[in-house]
Amino acid sequence: MPWQVQHRKTAVDPASNPPRCRRISAGICYSRKSAKTRRCGRLDTFEAMTKLRGKVGPSQTAMTGRERPIRTRARTPAGRAVALLTAVGLLGSSLPARAENGPPIIRDAEIEQLLKEYTQPILRTAGLAQQNVRVVIINDRAFNAFVADGRRIFVNGGALLESETPNQIIGVLAHETGHIAGGHLARLREQLAAASTQSILAMILGVGALVAGSRSGNVGLSQGGMAALSGPGAAIQNSLFAYMRAQEDQADRAAVKFLSATGQSAKGMYETFKRLADQMLYQTRYMNPYMQSHPLPTERIASLEGMAKSSPYWDAKDAPALQARHDLMRAKLYGYLERPEAVARRYPPSDGSLAARYARAIAAHRFADPRAALAQADVLIHAQPNNPYFHELKGQMLLESGKPAEAIAPLRQAAQLAPNPALIQIMLGQALVATHEPTRVNEAIPLLQSAANREPETPDVFSQLAMAYGQKNDLAHADLASAQAAFLRGDIKTAREIASRAKTRFPVGSPGWVKADDIASYKPPKSAFFRE
Repeated sequence: MPWQVQHRKTAVDPASNPPRCRRISAGICYSRKSAKTRRCGRLDTFEAMTKLRGKVGPSQTAMTGRERPIRTRARTPAGRAVALLTAVGLLGSSLPARAENGPPIIRDAEIEQLLKEYTQPILRTAGLAQQNVRVVIINDRAFNAFVADGRRIFVNGGALLESETPNQIIGVLAHETGHIAGGHLARLREQLAAASTQSILAMILGVGALVAGSRSGNVGLSQGGMAALSGPGAAIQNSLFAYMRAQEDQADRAAVKFLSATGQSAKGMYETFKRLADQMLYQTRYMNPYMQSHPLPTERIASLEGMAKSSPYWDAKDAPALQARHDLMRAKLYGYLERPEAVARRYPPSDGSLAARYARAIAAHRFADPRAALAQADVLIHAQPNNPYFHELKGQMLLESGKPAEAIAPLRQAAQLAPNPALIQIMLGQALVATHEPTRVNEAIPLLQSAANREPETPDVFSQLAMAYGQKNDLAHADLASAQAAFLRGDIKTAREIASRAKTRFPVGSPGWVKADDIASYKPPKSAFFRE
């Protein structure tokens, strides 16, 4: 198969008997009796999490593993008006991510670092520097970005691919920061709660009128009951949509303010929204303006243009070095998410830019040309010896080609050069564990523990720890790490079972026992939608 997606539902059990193929993060399989590795999968997926490694499918259906659309339940009038908001509210809950419910998430050290640098000045200006807001990338080709809580800005991979300059995507991120700074999600939840209450009261009154009319034979009273049931739904919807349109306008204004305060142009934001408005113009021509959650495109663009052009930084340009990194980010996404023919069209051999060579090297690695891919990675490293992500790419190529020992040196170099190396450290730990050499396994454990402190919500790191402890025959810590990995994947049943076993291997009251007990006794909350 040219690509494969694996959703792993069972946590790693390091106590099982060898020889047995054990799956680890990048799709490498190995048994205890052999130091040889082989490819088992092409997409590094832990439920809702996807790393930019190996081959990926050509369609969103293939990437998410869904073969048919999810059916929706019938909703109340207020519920129909806010179906999208309900989904956003659920994303904001603290439950572990599940692949069947949550969006597929892309993890990549290079892209996350660049987006962090894009957002830091904006967040400082907005007074959010201490809230640890991070950008989460969704594996979706549509242009979209949104906030689900006060800690995360979600942006689709499609938005990154379509943004030709840093300024364009920074404008989108500034707009979403405006929503967080304005407390819009919390206020919207209050509006939702009020709308639900109004809907329930209207239904009670309407049903009462229907019953009274049927008992008395009063047709007018029965018709009034029907009107009471159907009328408030439209009024509630209009009220909610008007509130949302006001929030979007406030976020636009806040974004322009943040950009100006940081010496950046709002031109990219205007260009992006103008392009989207032109695409939506035909669709919204016959749409009821009161039934839209966003301002009408023409009205929004006219308002935004006036605000943006009034800034003294309207003509400010992105720094060339920042543009070059932005181009590399887009090339990386193209290389990992597109078919080879699409990569060749976008970055033909005649294009000698660094970004084009980056995309072609990744495509060569994905589609079974490892020797050429390694040669191209070496060319990239020669061009920029201090670029940590070129060393990471070479290490990843070697690791996924079944050469973990050879992958250690470039991955070690990448971890030393990267400003935030946690994800690279996880891959380095994986290479060390896959060698089955006791000294390297001993080196991997503190490295992975350090990465786990920085990435406590990443199941990958705990799976690697479980395998390292398993090789050392430390079954208590192996079970605990396996339980933590399963919990973070959303497999609560498996997590509780393994955690219960881990408790029997730790002294009662010890730190490991306490952590295992927390997982074993965990009960998911019934609903998190209206929780702050």
